[in-house]
Amino acid sequence: MGPLSGIRIVEIAGIGPAPMCTMLLADLGASVLRIERDESPDLVDSLPRCCNVILRGRPSLQLDLKNSDARDFVLSVAGKADVLIEGFRPGVAERLGVGPEPTMALNPKLVYGRMTGWGQDGPLAMRAGHDITYLALSGALNAIGRKDQPPTVPLNLVSDFAGGALYLALGILSALVERQHSGLGQVVDAAMIDGTASLMAAIYGMAAAGNLTSERGTNLLDSGAYFYDVYECADGKWLAIGALEQRFHDELLRQIGIDPGSSDTRANREGWPRMRELLKDRFRTRTRDEWQAQLEPLDVCAAPVLSMSEAPIHPHLRHRRTFVDVEGVVQPAAAPRFSRTPASDPRPVAEPGVGVDDLLREWQIDPRRRPR
Repeated sequence: MGPLSGIRIVEIAGIGPAPMCTMLLADLGASVLRIERDESPDLVDSLPRCCNVILRGRPSLQLDLKNSDARDFVLSVAGKADVLIEGFRPGVAERLGVGPEPTMALNPKLVYGRMTGWGQDGPLAMRAGHDITYLALSGALNAIGRKDQPPTVPLNLVSDFAGGALYLALGILSALVERQHSGLGQVVDAAMIDGTASLMAAIYGMAAAGNLTSERGTNLLDSGAYFYDVYECADGKWLAIGALEQRFHDELLRQIGIDPGSSDTRANREGWPRMRELLKDRFRTRTRDEWQAQLEPLDVCAAPVLSMSEAPIHPHLRHRRTFVDVEGVVQPAAAPRFSRTPASDPRPVAEPGVGVDDLLREWQIDPRRRPR
């Protein structure tokens, strides 16, 4: 099931963005064999395997790639694959004997996806890093936060999963499309620092146009504007407001009892602090759910700030099955949606070795050839 049905992928285990990328491709129907290093944690050391959601949807095999039999097996399955994904530091795959040269010599059509933080070359290529360091060097972290406060550390969604996993997936799929014309694979060098910088394209454009100050928390989209921020309600819960356009802004003010024609504060930044205090006072008069009931049916761009336990049961997300329950683990469903080749519900995270022989038979590889 899914638009990638028939695509075969070998994943050499890494952390964070590489398995997230592979999860996305497996969700959309790709057949994936995951090669795990013996007893190597992938996300959080203490995380139960069933809850390590980004490992879902593909069987895995634990191998020591320093062993020649394991290396030869990986080369043999790469010879049958469309894609190989690895997340080592530069040069490690080559030292293990599973880099682009030997794998693509066996399979010239192979798309070889490489996921790193800093890229395959450059002064920082060999340095360790995490989401926060790529976010910092790209200029993104300095732009996130409130006025007169330190940069705000976000979840690792930006560099790891957007700048890393999604850009690697885009690169792999682009290479597969190009292969239809050339008949040849190629290496995809996906670096989280590059992807994060790319995500900042619009923000850099705003800065170049003079529409962005260098001070955090003073701009349109960084909590500087009173009409694009979060407000605490009477019950201590929060409401998010994104009334950027004039019509949304004016309707929001009407709904909370303020005459939108009483001032020009939306365009006048000097009036923003006064309006912020006024909105703070208004939103504190009712609970979050009361405001939600009033504002959610209207075009005012308002939404409750839901917890992770609340989000899956919101009526809209329940209607779309945005979240699914897989053997007791609530998790996001596959995305995006397809009209003719819909993806199936995610499969649970399997224990190492489970389902491997069936996959090898599907790839026309004798299961007896795998190291035991």
